Parts: sequence; structure tokens; C-alpha cells
Amino acid sequence: MRAKHLIVKDLSIEFAGQPVVRNLSFTLAPGKTVALVGESGSGKSVTARSLIGLPGIGARVTASTLTYDGLDLLSLSERGWRALRGKGIGFVLQDALVSLDPVRPVGKEILEALKVHGWGDRRSRAERVIELLEKVGVPEPQLRARQRPDQLSGGLRQRALIACALALSPGLVIADEPTTALDATVQAQILEVLQEIKARGDSLLIISHDLAVVAQLADEVLVLRHGEVVEQGPMDQVLRNPHHAYTRALLDAVPAEHARGTRLSPEPSTLAAHAQPRPGINSPVLLKASQLGKRYIGPDKQSRQVVDDVSFELRAGRTLGIVGESGSGKTTVARIVLGLLEPDAGQVKFLDQPWTGVGNSRVAERERRLYRRNISVIYQDPLSSFDPRWSVGQILADALDVAGIAADQQSARIAQLLDQVRLPTALALTRPLQLSGGQRQRVTIARAIASNPKVIICDEPVSALDISVQAQVLDLLADLQASLGLAYLFISHDLGVIRHVSDEVLVMHHGKVIERADVESLFQNPQHEYTRRLLGAVPRLPGSGSKLVVPPLEPESAV
Repeated sequence: MRAKHLIVKDLSIEFAGQPVVRNLSFTLAPGKTVALVGESGSGKSVTARSLIGLPGIGARVTASTLTYDGLDLLSLSERGWRALRGKGIGFVLQDALVSLDPVRPVGKEILEALKVHGWGDRRSRAERVIELLEKVGVPEPQLRARQRPDQLSGGLRQRALIACALALSPGLVIADEPTTALDATVQAQILEVLQEIKARGDSLLIISHDLAVVAQLADEVLVLRHGEVVEQGPMDQVLRNPHHAYTRALLDAVPAEHARGTRLSPEPSTLAAHAQPRPGINSPVLLKASQLGKRYIGPDKQSRQVVDDVSFELRAGRTLGIVGESGSGKTTVARIVLGLLEPDAGQVKFLDQPWTGVGNSRVAERERRLYRRNISVIYQDPLSSFDPRWSVGQILADALDVAGIAADQQSARIAQLLDQVRLPTALALTRPLQLSGGQRQRVTIARAIASNPKVIICDEPVSALDISVQAQVLDLLADLQASLGLAYLFISHDLGVIRHVSDEVLVMHHGKVIERADVESLFQNPQHEYTRRLLGAVPRLPGSGSKLVVPPLEPESAV
């Protein structure tokens, strides 16, 4: 049996005569991993799609050699590609919600891949579906297999997509951002699954903006910028001793490598001159949550406690980070704090006024409306929170209307907001679909500060961004906090981001707060077994093992 090599020489891709990838070359041998890294628009994803015959409408793909397992991929018919996809080459797309059939349970999606290629009988296929979902860390796999993608969290959808790609044990797996939106422990489990691909002698092409993930998997790294390879070599050489300035800039942008208060991007701080003194731990309490509880009825008709006795305070000008695995209750807490969801127990006070609660503590929306301008939100996916028919200017004008800003003052305020988030005022006429991901997130931030709020809830605000764009947005949030005195409730699965932005951290598990501490105490000396496990699961860059210290777990410290 001959070795299944992927050989790529002088690969070029263009659309309407415009090159997007130029002269890319590498060889991927069995048992090895090649990683493509770079910012959005660098050509990573279109390269991956071209290797499975899906480059996009109007694409022209050329190469002096493009073969896998002896097959000339440039000459394959559509029938030939259908036979190869799934069985010979597995593909994990970046956007699980788009990639999965929205009306079909995820178990049937995996089942269909097995059935199309004639794998097993009905019983063995059903067993294989549950086995795959368990392997990629899906809890309650029998239940989840019956759910549609829209009924699952982003992390669960991503895991289902990975299970689908691995269903037929392909000799080559192409994974485009396979760990995006996954928390540290599930990410570690997925990394183990991907390592198993290499261990059994198959090959992996990984695309990721997470350089620590790349460091765990890759044998060779290609750094792409504007469609060209600017640096290429063994993983340890490229990530430990990079030669190109662009590679060094990507590494400098990793938040886990920097303490709070340091800048991650080369973008200058235009707001530093207006910075207010850093508030201390005794600054006024703006938001107080007391013994919050919330239950949901699941698709199996069983009641589940998703938030259980959660209490915290958020003080003026400071950042409270909330971290935990998918399903830990983080986003439910955020929705309760925003007054979008009523708790089953406990209450929230905002600006020392009742905000939401149960029984006598329940507050009507008309009462909350008096204070709504003082609390705002930045969502993970800005595009889904915008009206696609509206321009940026209309989106911001709507926020100003809600804040009670007179129409004749709005144009000047919109220009000011765009300047504050470092966007040109000309973008006011642009629609969100015409913006990059980083630009859209800046518009979301501009909308969030339009009403001059005191508190902003940040729900995974940078998880979908490239590392360099993420760095710019984190620096921008820090500048706005310093200049406007904002308080942030910052929710993220990314422990490096949480460490960089937070003053204090809550760790949630199964709906409960199992540990709270100031940020350095928590990262340097975690007290709870779960926190230790969470920190221990974080992948690290070469030579950065000391950045996240995880003391050994003493038997008496287990809870």
C-alpha cells in the first residue's frame, strides 16, 4: 500500500483575474501536520477549499503539481470529488452553523455521511454516530444526536462538525479553525482527537489563528499574508525563532503572553491622553447580582438547573471576567444581567435600583427603560445583531434614537463614535456585509458606547477574530475603559483573553461559581480542582510554559 502524500507545488488561485493565492508549495506526508496561519484575507481558507474541489464560484485554480494519493486533483470530475470527499479527505469547515443542515438533527447528518459511502449497516451506523459524538466530547450524545444545529451551542455544533469529518476515518483531514469557540477543556479533547489522526499514520492540514493550537499539532508552518507565503519552516523554528516581522507581530498579539495594561497591537493609543485614574477595588458598585438561579426544560422534557446561586459585584471602571466551559451558565447570566431574561431565583440591582428578580423583586420593562442607556452589550457575532439593510450610520443613529439624542445632533455624534473606535467616517454609508470582521466588531463597540453607558456586557467579543484583529479590539476596549471610565462584565472561554483584560475572575461550572479571585491570584494559585484542570488544558506557545502557572493538585485541595 503506497503512502498517501498530498503534494502542492506552485498553487495559485484567482477570482476574476485577481490573485488571492500565489505560488504556494508544500508536501504533506502521512502522520504529519502542516499548518497555515495568517490574518483574514491571507488565502488560508480558499486554499483549503481548493484542496477539496470547492474553491468557490468563478475561481481559477492552477498548479504545477496538485496530487493526493497519486490522484491529479486538478483533473478530477465532480463525481470523482464526491467519491474522495469524506472517505479520502475529511473537511472541517470554520462556520458550523452554515455547514450543518439547519433542518436535520446532527446525528442524521453524520449518519448520512456513513450511508452515502456504504459504511456498515443501519445498527452499526447508529452506534458509530454515538461513538463519534462521544469521542469529540459531546455530553449526552444520544440526546444531542436528536437535536438540530440551532438547538446546540456554538461549541457543540463545532464538535458535531468534527465528528462528521472523522466519520469515515479519512487519510487526510483538512481542519479550518477546528477549535474556534471551544473552551479550554473541550479544545484539549479535540486536540487529542486530532493528534490521534497523526498517530494512526494519517495526515492533517490545519488552519488556525490560535498559534498555541498550531504549536501543539504542526510539524511545518506556513505563514501567509496577502496570498503569499512570507515564512515557512519547522514549527519550532517558525514559532520560537521567527525571521519575518509579520510572524513576530502575530506572536506579539497573543494575549496570554502579556500582562494586563500592556498593548497587544502596534496601533497607537489615541485616547491615552484622556485616560482617567485607574479605579481601585473600592470604587462604587454599579451592578450587584444576588443568588441568581435559572432552570430550563430541555428537548428531552427534563428540567435542568443552568444557573445556581450566582452572586457578584461589578464596580465602576473595572473588569469582571467570567470563564467556564460551554453550558456552564455564562451567557444565561449575561442575559439575566441585561434584563433580557427573568431569573427563577435571586435578583440584580443596577445603580442601586431593582433591575430584575422574582416575586416582589420583579421589575417591569417600563421601569428598566429609565436606566437602559446606562448598560450596553457587545455580542460575539455582530453581523447577526445588525439589520443587513441598514448602513453603519443608520445602525448608530438607531442607537442614538434609543439614547434620546436629538436628530440634529446625530451626524456629529456618529462621526465622533466612528473616530473613537478608529474607523473612517466614510464607513457611515457602508453596509455591514461590506465590512471586515474587525470593522464590524468596531461598529458594534461604537453602538455600545453611543448612549454613554456606565456598564458594558462583553459576551465573547473577540472569539471569532483573527489574532491580530483581536489584539486591536482588546487594545481599543482598554483605551475606551481608560478614557470613559467604563465597567466591563467580560465573558469568554479564552483564558488568555480573560487574564489580559480582567481585574477579578469568576469561574463557573454547571451553573455555579466555584471560584472567584483577583486575576493574578487565580492564575498563579487556583484553589479549586476544576480551575486547575481548566488552566492545565490551555495550549501554550513554545517557550511560554511559565506564563500560565498551574500548581500540582494536592489531594486535600480537591472539592
